[in-house]
Amino acid sequence: MTRSSYRSVTQSGMLAALLLAASAFAMSDADARQAVAPEVKTDQGVKASSNTDLLKDFIHFTRIARYDVAGSVGRELISRNLSPRDFVTLVDSTGEGARFDETVGRAMRVADLEPLAGALYKLYETGRLEAARDPKEIAENIAKLTGTVQGRIRASARLKAAGEYAVPQLLTALMDRDNPALRSEAQRVLVDIGSQAVIPLATAMIGSDPAMQERLADVLGLIGHRSALPFLADVRMTSSIQNVTVAAERAMNRIDSGSAGSSVAELYIQLANRYYSQSRDVTSFPGEEYQLLWTFRPGAGLTMTGIRSSVFHEAMAMRLAERALQIDATSQEALSIWLASNLRREIQQPKDYDNPAYPSDRRDAMYFAVTAGAGPMQAVLARAIDAKDTLLARKAIAAIEQTAGSQALTAPGAYGVAGATRQPLVEALTYPNRRVQYESALAIGSSQPSGAFSGSDRVVPTLSAAVREASSKFAAILASDAEQYQAIRKILESDGYEVLSRGATLADLEGPIAEVPAVDIIVAIDPNPAEFAQLITQIRGTSRTAATPVLALTVPEAYPDLRRRYEIDSGVAVRPMAIAPEAVSKSAADLVLAASGGPIGTDEARDYASRSLRTLRDLALTRNAILPVEESVLPLIKSLGETTGATRQDVAEVLALIPQQRAQIALMDAVLATAGSERVMLINKVAVSAKRFGNQLEDRQIRRVLELARSRDAAESTAAAALAGSLNLPNADLLPLILGTEKGTR
Repeated sequence: MTRSSYRSVTQSGMLAALLLAASAFAMSDADARQAVAPEVKTDQGVKASSNTDLLKDFIHFTRIARYDVAGSVGRELISRNLSPRDFVTLVDSTGEGARFDETVGRAMRVADLEPLAGALYKLYETGRLEAARDPKEIAENIAKLTGTVQGRIRASARLKAAGEYAVPQLLTALMDRDNPALRSEAQRVLVDIGSQAVIPLATAMIGSDPAMQERLADVLGLIGHRSALPFLADVRMTSSIQNVTVAAERAMNRIDSGSAGSSVAELYIQLANRYYSQSRDVTSFPGEEYQLLWTFRPGAGLTMTGIRSSVFHEAMAMRLAERALQIDATSQEALSIWLASNLRREIQQPKDYDNPAYPSDRRDAMYFAVTAGAGPMQAVLARAIDAKDTLLARKAIAAIEQTAGSQALTAPGAYGVAGATRQPLVEALTYPNRRVQYESALAIGSSQPSGAFSGSDRVVPTLSAAVREASSKFAAILASDAEQYQAIRKILESDGYEVLSRGATLADLEGPIAEVPAVDIIVAIDPNPAEFAQLITQIRGTSRTAATPVLALTVPEAYPDLRRRYEIDSGVAVRPMAIAPEAVSKSAADLVLAASGGPIGTDEARDYASRSLRTLRDLALTRNAILPVEESVLPLIKSLGETTGATRQDVAEVLALIPQQRAQIALMDAVLATAGSERVMLINKVAVSAKRFGNQLEDRQIRRVLELARSRDAAESTAAAALAGSLNLPNADLLPLILGTEKGTR
């Protein structure tokens, strides 16, 4: 749908709603209040509206576009603190189920009602899920599978709604030898449940007796989902019972006839990669707070454990990679998946959360990362770069820096990517996030590389940029309307961002983006909903914005759909255009924090500058030919005039070690532009330069050195005199100092 047709449909709907609600707007405040909260008289006196009345009023006032009144009613209903199950009972008992669903969908498109409608919808959906997943309800529905036709149909539908939660009891029914009719019905329901039944059934198959293994292999084959393949191959490999191995192979051929020749470890790795990528087909409950982990013990049976969705995929990827390593201990890809998943688990795990898949007494992820060594961690870094996972990339670089020698840091190698020979740490120098750029440059620079490598020319400039630009924040705004651009620009600038010039398309911003180190956030104002996915693809496909988080401010009509579409993407946030400036500011801050760890703060920038200067100093002292520190001279000269205190001293120290005349001249100009103890420090740095590289000062500066040597300030004059001696000046220049024939200067 084009933008114009989208708007015309929306406007037509809004006009109809306004006409429908005309009489409602004519109501007085007193009438509205009475309509909102009609009193219910009882023998004990007067009480507020019943829950039923509140629900009906919320539906009524939303449908006639009295959103202010609907909001009041909805908030009162929420304040009653009904349990999810009670709220479902309320909706169903009033016969308003269909109208409730439709009304909530309408309210979600109204900016002021959207949070309230979302809360009511979540309450209703949670209640429905709780009812469907109740073990008692599941048991009752399984019992009805052998009853009347209508009873079987209703029971099957409810068990299918329960999904993965119904599998343990269905498995018990499946293996009931005394009730063949129930076994047949249980199998049919498990096949209907489909992908959600695969992992629990496959888990049970691995640890069960041969009879159950044969039966479960057949069921998994009938379900036909690829997630079963590694488990079927595992059973085929490990079982000594012919009926079991035949059933496993038969199921594999039913699912994928070409899988029979694949190695078991490779099949586990393929599935681990799908979990690592958080594919939809291995996510049973998208958008929910919890997923399920499964274990099976012959005595205890199949048991489920709830795990936070934020760490579920990592737990499964680690579990599958561990099994692949047990089968093939040489698998570098399995090891890299395990290491990457463990680091990402640590990044994403909520604070103080007791992760059932990773006991609190187990060593932290960095322990295993540094133990694995540089090669496997380069593979992890390659994964992070490919996925534009900024936080994982930084963890990987930190581990690599602790363990790798200079050759291991930059030497090409095949790192877990078939057919590719890569230099992940060198690739990170151009990663579209400044923290990753700085940290990779620091890792390479501090290793003092002795052999040439492609990309070496980017290391010193990146270290120099860390000295001057680490605390800068850059934002880009995509907006066709100049007024909207200015409004958002004002908000971002108040948060410390340098905002690039306006662009209606990403192509318009190509030049401005190329002129800054990296873009910290892109704000897209009123993007065309039909083209937004294409815009995200375009941003992700451009090297300098591939990891940049995107905040979309969209029209209310498009907001619910876009929000649901990107709710699990930590790099994209969708908000209504009508939100207040402080909400825009908070949304931007939360997004940047989730995607990249937040903007670089003052203390962090100072630390990057200090580490970079130490690295540049060490490169200068060793005269490293691979990373010539001379490439940093111009940025450092600029920094010399912009910094103070310890940072300025560090900058001066590096400049004093660079064999270029402009470095020595810049140091002396800084001497003349300052006073006091800082002047003495800078004079000493000029002396260091002169002793290493000889006198490179201009005549005007030499005259000033001699004048300073006659200063009444003892420290200043002594330092200047020492500098004069380092310059190896002719006797004629020194004679006035010796004879004291000229007056001192201040």
